Amino acid sequence: MKTGVLLLNVGSPEAPTAPALRTYLRQFLSDPRVLDMSAWSRWLLLHGIILRFRPKKSAHAYAQIWTPEGSPLLVHTRAFSAKLAEQLGENYRVEFAMGVGKPSITEALKALLCEPLRELVIFPLYPQYASATTGSGIEAVLHALSPLSNIPPLRTIGSFFDHPAYLKAMVEISAPASRLP
Repeated sequence: MKTGVLLLNVGSPEAPTAPALRTYLRQFLSDPRVLDMSAWSRWLLLHGIILRFRPKKSAHAYAQIWTPEGSPLLVHTRAFSAKLAEQLGENYRVEFAMGVGKPSITEALKALLCEPLRELVIFPLYPQYASATTGSGIEAVLHALSPLSNIPPLRTIGSFFDHPAYLKAMVEISAPASRLP
């Protein structure tokens, strides 16, 4: 049996367009962990203001960073997932999911659980805990797993902002090009 690793990232719109941003923002900002207010207030803010004006402005900003392969967050998360799978080797299955957008948490879990797992490691890709990211992602994984009758043992990776390997990586990518080997 293999160990499954589910990498969680926040998500991305499907395209740098106003309709795609409207869909993305509606899903993202409907989460009570993201907009921490009463359901009625959240609905009014979202539908009365944000979804009327923000998608067009956000689409313009996303168009500036969009790559031929798609959203930079999706492209880099996919590459990280593939590299991690390569590094971990054949005893691991690695999938990634977006809290908003595709691949969804349900899709990634379906791919991971197509065979029995020794353990499922839930790895939010956020160095520090925040309810709107880590909390929301873990809650969504647990919700997606809840109807299943056979759930593998779960382990969640917590905050890693102070882990020496993470700090070393941040120093390396932050160093001026002239100091890099």
